[in-house]
Amino acid sequence: MLNLSEKSLLITGGTGSLGKALTSHILKNSPEIKRLVIFSRDEQKQFQMAQEYPADQYPQLRFFIGDVRDKERLIRAMNGIDYVIHAAAMKHVPIAEYNPDECIKTNIGGAQNVVDACLQTNVERVVALSTDKACAPINLYGATKLTSDKLFVAANNIKGSKEIRFSVVRYGNVMGSNGSVIPFFLNKKKEGKLPITDVNMTRFNISLDGGVEMVMHALEHAWGGEIFIPKILSYRITDVATAIGPNCEQVVVGIRPGEKVHEEMITPSDSFYTYDLGKYYTILPATHTWKLNDFKARFNAKLVEPGFAYNSGDNTEWETVESLRNLIKEHVDSSFVL
Repeated sequence: MLNLSEKSLLITGGTGSLGKALTSHILKNSPEIKRLVIFSRDEQKQFQMAQEYPADQYPQLRFFIGDVRDKERLIRAMNGIDYVIHAAAMKHVPIAEYNPDECIKTNIGGAQNVVDACLQTNVERVVALSTDKACAPINLYGATKLTSDKLFVAANNIKGSKEIRFSVVRYGNVMGSNGSVIPFFLNKKKEGKLPITDVNMTRFNISLDGGVEMVMHALEHAWGGEIFIPKILSYRITDVATAIGPNCEQVVVGIRPGEKVHEEMITPSDSFYTYDLGKYYTILPATHTWKLNDFKARFNAKLVEPGFAYNSGDNTEWETVESLRNLIKEHVDSSFVL
């Protein structure tokens, strides 16, 4: 496990679902951390989060108001920071479609600001959060996150003599995260109808704990430039609706702007750079600052077959209605009953 003793770590978007889960994990497993900085722009969420972590019990926790659009603020926040986890983003697909310039400013401009701020300070390791929608994107959100991925991967080429590593983690829908389908269905259940975009729709599924574990894995093991992808299960949107509201009517409302029927995380074009690490896949950069043979030997990495793709609709591992119910109770709502 990564030793955070006497280290300082900053999380952009730290008041979001994953940011809060990371905070809980780090404080529980690495209470000796020197400083954990929550960087976000929402003062109300910071105030609420601070109530959960009183200063007298968690003196290592700091709250820093700021926006990733503001590079100077990022530079100040990263003073004395060793590790950065970049989780801040605009992520709602329809909102991004309607407000493209705002999405670009945060997801692309903000990503470049994080890169620049890390390079101008003494940060050692950076992990940026991506999304399955960044793979062969058809919506603006996915396109901005693909661009963000490229910025973080390429940052390794301009670090010069600095001992810093930039990497990316890409995964599917985080179960129970803010704005995701399961909390939405749980709230709509009382109306007796659940809106289904397309009866064939599938998604990858990962728990908050799984997302946290993957970020910490990348923070500890990345050599620089990797895009890590977990081997996870898929679910059918109709099974999610049945799991939550078995007696509810499922009303087909049509696909939203910029939405896919199935999500991808690795395309056939990526296969020439994709390696199987056992628990994860990783897409390696076309150019890297370390020796490929050393990487393969260290992680027992095996190149996937040419044309390999990883798609939620073609996945071989699936959640069932029953497994979804158990996961909802465990990870989303402990009071969930049918």
